[in-house]
Amino acid sequence: MIAVTDHNSAENAPAVIAAARDRAVTVLAGMEVTTAEEAHVLGLFPTLAAAMAMQAVVYDHLQPGENDEELFGLQVVASAEDEVEGMNPRLLSGATDLDVDQVVAAIHDQGGLAIACHIDREAYSLVGQLGFIPPDLALDAVEISARLTLPAARERFAEYAARPFVTASDAHDLEQLGRSPCRLRVAAPSFDELGRALAQRDGRAVLELEA
Repeated sequence: MIAVTDHNSAENAPAVIAAARDRAVTVLAGMEVTTAEEAHVLGLFPTLAAAMAMQAVVYDHLQPGENDEELFGLQVVASAEDEVEGMNPRLLSGATDLDVDQVVAAIHDQGGLAIACHIDREAYSLVGQLGFIPPDLALDAVEISARLTLPAARERFAEYAARPFVTASDAHDLEQLGRSPCRLRVAAPSFDELGRALAQRDGRAVLELEA
């Protein structure tokens, strides 16, 4: 199970979902939203329609301006056949004007899961930008980058140990996919089962296998 989580956009999720239709992989649609505090919050969604509805919210609140391709690179919208269908001109590297509470609420409004991204990194994390994770923030999990194992993260961030911790590759190219997989005990690779694992319901769980 993988998730397509581009910055402030879900436009490439349909192509990956279509490409995986006859493959033994489940693809979740999502996005990495930049809050007004310039922290990243991951949204994972039960359906492509829900992800696109969240995309509409993000686009309505995204910092104005156009992408500088020389500075930030091409923002390609691809097809399932890996062909270029177009370019996204929006300033996807920018922040929205939605604060973290509003982003989490918008994700939940679409039935999604809200996860604080790479809290072990100084750049673009809630811990790095705010200095802490607000205790009343309704997150479904916190994410640890490939730099740390889950046991090491729980020791370093003991104050957040009551929240579910997950690992993720945060891949920006193909070679990085799977470099820090999250291991789950679930009945099937699905969004619903992921939600149960994060909530530790019905015997589902996030497994901390690495020492």
